[in-house]
Amino acid sequence: MLFQPAIIALLMAAGVAVLMLLAAAPFAVQVIRHWDINSGSERQLALERRTYLFSTLLSFVMLAQLAALLLFVFNADRLSVMFVGAMCAVGTLNVNGYGFPSLITQMAIFFLAAMWLAINYVDTQARDYPLVRIKYGLLLLLLPVLATAFWLEFQYFSGLKANVITSCCGSLFSGDAKTIAAEASGLEPLTAIWLFYGAMVAAIGVASWHWQRGGRTSGYLLALTSAGGFVAAITGVLSFISLYIYEHPHHHCPFCILKPEYDYQGYWLYVPLFVATAAGLGAGAMQPFARVPSLARIIPAVSRRFSGLTVAGYILFTALATWFVLTSNLILIEH
Repeated sequence: MLFQPAIIALLMAAGVAVLMLLAAAPFAVQVIRHWDINSGSERQLALERRTYLFSTLLSFVMLAQLAALLLFVFNADRLSVMFVGAMCAVGTLNVNGYGFPSLITQMAIFFLAAMWLAINYVDTQARDYPLVRIKYGLLLLLLPVLATAFWLEFQYFSGLKANVITSCCGSLFSGDAKTIAAEASGLEPLTAIWLFYGAMVAAIGVASWHWQRGGRTSGYLLALTSAGGFVAAITGVLSFISLYIYEHPHHHCPFCILKPEYDYQGYWLYVPLFVATAAGLGAGAMQPFARVPSLARIIPAVSRRFSGLTVAGYILFTALATWFVLTSNLILIEH
């Protein structure tokens, strides 16, 4: 199945990312060792010229990784018709042992890439590029993560066999399964609703605070509550939101809501959730550099714009989830 167009695109995106970072690694070492913005030497001028090129190319690579997550999930759902026992992306990801590790690694890369792009953006706004060494050092740390993601994806896609009988969401999210997802699915609806809305209020409240006041403390809290809000949101989808969408008290799958028979409602939920979380983490990632003189005015302004995006994303996600609950015919909690 390696010759499916979407699989080729995903493997190419992952492979090109690894090759780009490998090609940039020697240059990154040079930047870390020799970068001196106050020097007028020929080597410094050469580094500055090449920095523009590499920063632009690497930004495209990181942006491609953001799009790759969406394509990965869409492709897993689309391929489910090819496997016996698969009804959605869960069945496709369960065909071999590399499916879910690939998805989790892709999600981690999504958020890491968002944080790197945030740091890169504020660095390019300053006249002296004070974070050049740091962002190229981070690229060296990202290289093994991207290489692992490529290896996992290749193992997963090359191991897809049409004669495999797989298990789908009914077994993974049942009360008998011994997984974290099953534990989240098994939460009492009322408890899950309180946790969900409590986390959303905290995430939106802290993001609004940072949007209005700024400051490093609220910036760090924004990253923390964004990460917590993401976990609470996924737990909410597993424990009660999906039930109301399916209008079925035992259907907890977070992937079936991506299917056309449910009007692609999952994409309406997940896109604002991932954008809000990435913006919150990006705002937090730039806070350690807020006291750099040339970034003293840039980071507060950019960070507040990111927090505005976080507020909008979480409000949209919460409003949509509430709308799906209120318009459902399912009665999950008796009054």
